[in-house]
Amino acid sequence: MVQPEQQARENIDALLIAAGWHVCDAAIANIHAARGVAIREFPLKPGHGFADYLLYVDGKAAGVIEAKKEGVSLSGVETQAAKYTQGIPDGLPAWRNPLPFSYQSTGVETRFTNGLDPVPRSRPVFAFHKPDLLADWLGHSTTIPLCQRGPGISPTAEEPANAYLASTFLSRLQSMPALETAGLWPAQITAINNLEKSLKENRPRALIQMATGSGKTFTAISFIYRLIKFAGARRILFLVDRGNLADQTLKEFQQYVSPYNNFKFSEEYIVQRLQGNQIDTTARVCICTLQRMYSMLKGRELPADLEDLPMDELGGLLAKAGTAGGRQGGGKQRPPEPIEYNPAIPIETFDIIVTDEAHRSIYNLWAQVLEYFDAYLVGLTATPGKQTFGFFHQNLVMEYNHEMAVADGVNVNYDVYRIKTAITEQGGKVEAGYYVEKQERDTRKTRWEELDDDFAYDPNQLDRDVVTPDQIRTIVRTFRDKLFSEIFPGRGEVPKTLIFAKDDNHAENIVEILREEFGKGNDFARKITYRTTGDTPQNLIKAFRNSYHPRIAVTVDMIATGTDIKPVEIVFFMRAVKSRGFFEQMKGRGVRHQARRPQGRHPRRQGQGPLRHHRRRRRVRAGQDRRPSHGEKAQRQLRAPAASRRLRQHRRRRHHQHRRPPGKNGTPHQRRRRRQDSSSKRRPRPQRPGPPTRRIPKPRPRRFYSLPLDGGGQGWG
Repeated sequence: MVQPEQQARENIDALLIAAGWHVCDAAIANIHAARGVAIREFPLKPGHGFADYLLYVDGKAAGVIEAKKEGVSLSGVETQAAKYTQGIPDGLPAWRNPLPFSYQSTGVETRFTNGLDPVPRSRPVFAFHKPDLLADWLGHSTTIPLCQRGPGISPTAEEPANAYLASTFLSRLQSMPALETAGLWPAQITAINNLEKSLKENRPRALIQMATGSGKTFTAISFIYRLIKFAGARRILFLVDRGNLADQTLKEFQQYVSPYNNFKFSEEYIVQRLQGNQIDTTARVCICTLQRMYSMLKGRELPADLEDLPMDELGGLLAKAGTAGGRQGGGKQRPPEPIEYNPAIPIETFDIIVTDEAHRSIYNLWAQVLEYFDAYLVGLTATPGKQTFGFFHQNLVMEYNHEMAVADGVNVNYDVYRIKTAITEQGGKVEAGYYVEKQERDTRKTRWEELDDDFAYDPNQLDRDVVTPDQIRTIVRTFRDKLFSEIFPGRGEVPKTLIFAKDDNHAENIVEILREEFGKGNDFARKITYRTTGDTPQNLIKAFRNSYHPRIAVTVDMIATGTDIKPVEIVFFMRAVKSRGFFEQMKGRGVRHQARRPQGRHPRRQGQGPLRHHRRRRRVRAGQDRRPSHGEKAQRQLRAPAASRRLRQHRRRRHHQHRRPPGKNGTPHQRRRRRQDSSSKRRPRPQRPGPPTRRIPKPRPRRFYSLPLDGGGQGWG
């Protein structure tokens, strides 16, 4: 029978080998066998005992691993591991003394302490880091102790005198420049400053609560840009739980303009929208759905159409049995399987993980995707719950609710208009002897049957077990009659309306009755659900956002959260919502401003769209701006990134390739010059002879010049 200590060492060996370490015994050790070598039972100085594992990186000792059996609490082992880091024998090649890295592990639970951080603190990690990361940390660190920084500079009370300066992410956070506040809301400024303060304090998780429509994504992109540019974050993961939210986030990144150099985000850094299982090693930001990242860690392919499925429906589809075995007995969805270490995606792949709609991504086993990586977690949500606060360690760095956003003019308020029916409030009853139409859920095949007994149903069964088209028709007809008289008096067209249905079949019935009661065609009302075919949900949402039609969209929960559709003016609930947080998210689809932000709030976004040329002309006339000279343009192009220059050259070549060729008579300019030359060579018309006339000179035209406002200068006429 294998002893618990031996079982723990076997698990640790497997984790080290998977992370790229060469594991061997002390008797046959070769520190140059690989970049990272882990030596078992290494003897230390007298009085320090044996290190369970001594880690070598590039031929020098870098850290230790203290192994314990399963079930041992590791926080009490930190002192023993720290003692091992100070027991390196004299003359042994080492990066530091004491060694900078120490692990404590049972093979199931692992903790890590990075001695290169300003204030080293142990943290839980999913597995061991690769040797390349430790070598990168050691290669960028300095060899100057804090006590020898220079005259007048001494270590603080929390810093040991023998600590070393290092270029780890946490140490670079301490020297970030002040935030450029131009173009940010006051709430966004507070959120970014508080988040950076939390990161400097080495708090592993932080939560930002901002009302729907108040600019959570823009806030996230702003602090992501700063963390990459000034703190040297290697790669940041932006997690969402819907495919359309990932596309929307990518568009926001591409439109973001840096306040520090006026370059767009995508011009400075590569932003990858993950649609496969390969992470671009040069990308600084990866936008990915939680479902796809889970499938990548499990080593499985995920079709693109499954990214829009709710996570509670997707867990069974990723089971080992395949898509056909996704349900347990009784039709209950199978939860997602636990994640194991994947060598292709090490734990140090990302420095920061930003999870949008954090209130939905932390439940069940989906949270293990967030906890797999050795990264700081930043949550974005408008409706946090108790579990959300607990998951992020109650570190709420920003609280900005809907009422505050309305008071600041960021969002608009709402009015409630309720339509009641007797069936909705009390249910109904069908007497025996009547024929009723029964429909199969999966095939929608219908048949008529006679009732032998009375059939009574309550409101909870409505539109799920029992469908009453007259009840839907009564609500739609009332909405149609009251729309232009009470809800929006004086309007002549139906406002953009978003209707939430109970399920796909309910949405189908609503769309059919809407078209019939309003007397409109197919483009007037559309169903946007996961089962919509013929076009992708992203294209349908885009058409609803930007096109005149459809005027009404019916959905279940695809557009319930996160999706930005500013033209929506009516949010129509034809279903009961029991979760307050979910209700707030659904209600938030209709609180966004349609008009541009107030003057001066977003100067980087001004000058876009159809008024761009007009605004520039107005600034030039007022003397506030001028067009750059050719020399300035050349210097700007030389300072621009190479990718941006190549893009402009490509566009210039395409313009010349598609330029309209001159006609058979030449270009318009050449034809105009020939006409002028021919008119100058014409013979003058002969004049009739007559008495000589006196030539009277024409009066000299007066010229008027505007005077400066201060009255200086001279004017003449």
